[in-house]
Amino acid sequence: MKNFILAILLMATTVSNAQNNKPKLVVGIVVDQMRYDYLDRYWNKFGEDGFKKLINNGFNCQNTHYNYMPTYTAPGHASIYSGTTPENHGIIANTWFNKESGKYFYCTEDTTVATLGSGSKNGLMSPKNMITTTITDELKLATNFKGKVIGVSLKDRGAILPAGHKADAAYWYDGGNEGKWISSTYYMNDLPKWVQDVNSKNSANTYLNKPWNTLLPIKDYTESIPDDNHYEGTFTGEEKPIFPHNLPALRDSNSNYSLIKATPFGNTILKEMAIAAIKGEQLGKDDITDFLAISFSSPDYVGHQFGPMSIEVEDTYLRLDRELAEILTLLEAQFKNDEVLIFLTADHGAVNVPQYLIDNHIPAGYFDMKSAAKDLSKKCKTQFGVDSLIRNISNSHVFLDYNRIDANKLNQKKIENAIATWLLDYEGVALTLTRNSLESTKFDEGIASIIQRGFNQNRSGDILFTLESGWIMSGYSTGTTHGSPYQYDTHVPLLWYGAGIAKGETKSKIVIPDIAATLAVMLNIQAPSACTGLPIKELVK
Repeated sequence: MKNFILAILLMATTVSNAQNNKPKLVVGIVVDQMRYDYLDRYWNKFGEDGFKKLINNGFNCQNTHYNYMPTYTAPGHASIYSGTTPENHGIIANTWFNKESGKYFYCTEDTTVATLGSGSKNGLMSPKNMITTTITDELKLATNFKGKVIGVSLKDRGAILPAGHKADAAYWYDGGNEGKWISSTYYMNDLPKWVQDVNSKNSANTYLNKPWNTLLPIKDYTESIPDDNHYEGTFTGEEKPIFPHNLPALRDSNSNYSLIKATPFGNTILKEMAIAAIKGEQLGKDDITDFLAISFSSPDYVGHQFGPMSIEVEDTYLRLDRELAEILTLLEAQFKNDEVLIFLTADHGAVNVPQYLIDNHIPAGYFDMKSAAKDLSKKCKTQFGVDSLIRNISNSHVFLDYNRIDANKLNQKKIENAIATWLLDYEGVALTLTRNSLESTKFDEGIASIIQRGFNQNRSGDILFTLESGWIMSGYSTGTTHGSPYQYDTHVPLLWYGAGIAKGETKSKIVIPDIAATLAVMLNIQAPSACTGLPIKELVK
């Protein structure tokens, strides 16, 4: 009996210690469009206090991948924080075709709320379209809503989806002629004074009123291709995509304050906003865990315009390294090492500019979806004798018109199979899957399984397809994009640092939903409602 009582006391002490040892603050950092290889490519030019500090003194999950497609911003952020894939959380793209309304639907749109902080409609946003909880929601529930959760990003979806349904606030940047950090009445009725103070300072003018020159002498950017090349896009009003980019002269022709998003200085104003949030909200100042979700969006804007091999992308990451260093330095000055838990990952990678690959004899191409869509419609009319059986083609989904199919007593399965077969005849199409096959068959491996995890029965189309490696949709004559199931889009960094993190690394395969599952164990809280990830054993053993 005595031994039993001692065991109970020991167990109670262990539980108590686990609760007391929770970090006071979790900082989740997502970099928009960061391939894993950027860590190696730019390593020798990084400082000691940014990316290198996270790797040298933290834990590096070197083989972390997205396990679904499309690898877009909104699904990426939702998957990181919900611990599952679009199949379950419902964020199947940034914008998707809504089968009920017949119109395109933005991932965070919410017309029932109002903008806070500006006179635009860019604050009509909320997380209501995400149909599962997030790790941040579970933190709110576990702390009886006492732990604070704040999301900040230039993009609304980069702030809203990570912060979850019960966040205290999410803030994003309203460009154009506004140049302000905004939110929506979903969260509050008025912006806090500290946000108003940030807006009053309006530091974006500091960076937009001088040219964007390289941080280092341009000759030192040996990891990138020459500055003057035909693979990069230009800002409106520029003759060539070369340094220096004359930002003061380009503001009016590039939506004024929106221009900062496509420069590394978008990261700078976000860093300032994140630091202001830490101070203004007194995050981590009590024993109840708070959570700050930061998403750096500018690398995505820069990457789309200039491509992964550009000096602009390299310069953006060298500067981002310094922004990270400033955040880490602040946290280490204000907290003990075991009081703050930090993780850094990305929402997707990016393919090299296809034309650059083609010119270097590497398989790549551009797929003309508009031409294929017209051809598919003609084939449907010829085969089934009915016009407009295809309602929409977007995000590599083909949506059928169920009303026309029913009215003409057609067999939907036969239509799906026919379109899937015809799609394979087009150069550049790698794989097609029908709704019927996705609903009736469990794919455990390969690209088919990646497509299936991105398939939501209610919101997705009826035929899904993916292009060959190196191929993207036409319309990108310069620059690049993302969204595929291939390594360049799926392989991203995952770095852990701070409370409870021992120095180390693993080459074991990690998938993005594992992040939320791991956080749940570390914080001793419930995993998100539809979590399919598993705790990373090297971190929680």
